[in-house]
Amino acid sequence: MKDIINYNYNFDLQEVEEKGNNAYFSYFGEDYYFVFFNRTQEELVDILKVIQELKEKGIRVHDILLNRFGNSLTKVGDNYYLLLKLNMNKDEEINFISIVEYADKLKLNSLNSKLYRNNWGELWSKKIDYFEYQIKELGKDKKVILDSFSYYIGLAENAICYVNKINKVMSLSENDNVTLSHRRIFFPNMALNYLNPLSFIFDLEVRDIASFLKGEFFKGEDSFLDLQTYLKIKKLTPYSYHMLYARLLYPSYYFDIYEVVMNNNGNEEELIPIINKVSDYELFLKKAYLEISKYTNLERVDWLLK
Repeated sequence: MKDIINYNYNFDLQEVEEKGNNAYFSYFGEDYYFVFFNRTQEELVDILKVIQELKEKGIRVHDILLNRFGNSLTKVGDNYYLLLKLNMNKDEEINFISIVEYADKLKLNSLNSKLYRNNWGELWSKKIDYFEYQIKELGKDKKVILDSFSYYIGLAENAICYVNKINKVMSLSENDNVTLSHRRIFFPNMALNYLNPLSFIFDLEVRDIASFLKGEFFKGEDSFLDLQTYLKIKKLTPYSYHMLYARLLYPSYYFDIYEVVMNNNGNEEELIPIINKVSDYELFLKKAYLEISKYTNLERVDWLLK
């Protein structure tokens, strides 16, 4: 990896810190991240526009640097990579309030529309279908997954039904906040990932909020307190309140680890702390339902409220 970076970017690196498919290094006091490109060429065009708009507004974002040939993408074997110049300490944590504030910085427009995600029910359904096929073909030796998989598939199907039902009776309006979001937010939420433009999409603001709250919960933090804070400071539409709850229902926290394990890059034992909190998370979902219901007439999930 070091020789590839030196050749393509005219650096003279002595060492790099490799992290999976990516590499991190410092050079003359600046930090860089050589990262696997997992988007489409069309999306990259919009991502570059988003970076420019953020910079014009004085909002921090990692820069995508051109290689010696004037290209954003560098081919490595059969894959492509980007070099990011980090504009914030990679280990600096972005807290919950900062996420809420960041969401108001950039809204969806015609220049970034290729990054728009709004078909959650369809995307989740396709994922679940694939997971069910995959587990039949590759999961025979995965005892932890086999013992827990059905529960989380059921929870996911609950979330899909919830989204589809809401979309039949109400819809996205101009009052819903479709803003700069991320494919996934982790907890702790470090600048290395949060300001990475390859993570950028446009979606309902509540996408990032729910992602953070779920990550926070499974790290043992008081995510309910942050949910209460968010609901007090942000007035949402009935549609967005429902979509916030739908995303809390969907068990991305389980499937993220599941996918890593099934791709042979992780140990299924990592799922055990998640599985051990099943009852606690169901209680959180019940409390979240009652709290959000103070702000709108929220569609019931009967089995959780019994």
